[in-house]
Amino acid sequence: MIAIVNYGVGNLFSLASSLSAIGQTAVVTSNPDDLAKADRIILPGVGAFGDAAQKLSSSGLAKPLISEAHNGKPILGICLGMQLLFTKSYEFGEFDGLNLIPGEVRPIRDVIPGGLKIPQMGWNALHFTNPSGIYATTHEGEYVYFVHSYAAFCPPEYITATTNYGADLTASVQNGNIYGVQYHPEKSGNAGLEILRSFCGVKA
Repeated sequence: MIAIVNYGVGNLFSLASSLSAIGQTAVVTSNPDDLAKADRIILPGVGAFGDAAQKLSSSGLAKPLISEAHNGKPILGICLGMQLLFTKSYEFGEFDGLNLIPGEVRPIRDVIPGGLKIPQMGWNALHFTNPSGIYATTHEGEYVYFVHSYAAFCPPEYITATTNYGADLTASVQNGNIYGVQYHPEKSGNAGLEILRSFCGVKA
């Protein structure tokens, strides 16, 4: 069973539908007990980092999520959910994340050419930098769907794929059993379904 963490932010319906499409049983939950029972956990999220971090904490789900991570359970953060896995963010201030992957979340405007639109929105290619189980059946250059104005900056050993938007930006990360993708696999057609299928098959 896959637990989709419901803490008040995120497109939960399309994610649950995508998991159903690949034959996975998923529960959208705000109950910490479900996190303990689940085989894998997905942390979605859209919106601002500070607001999401506060909601995750006040929901009582942050500490159980960290506990399950330290117990070795596979966890996948999607979009803002991926950013929450990091140490901190500088989105409209300075906010602490879950610190499951060392690094920071900063605006992409600091690194991309001035003529490019923000947010980065649309389909863009993946370029692999380190092996990851979630890409077991994904080909180099596969296109996935991004919507973001902020990106993760971290040591290169944690980066599993980048995407180029005037500069190389972090597209996905991994720290042991902790996975994160900046793009939306649930909006990325067959490529996204393959990535979700691979995550559901990674060893606990």
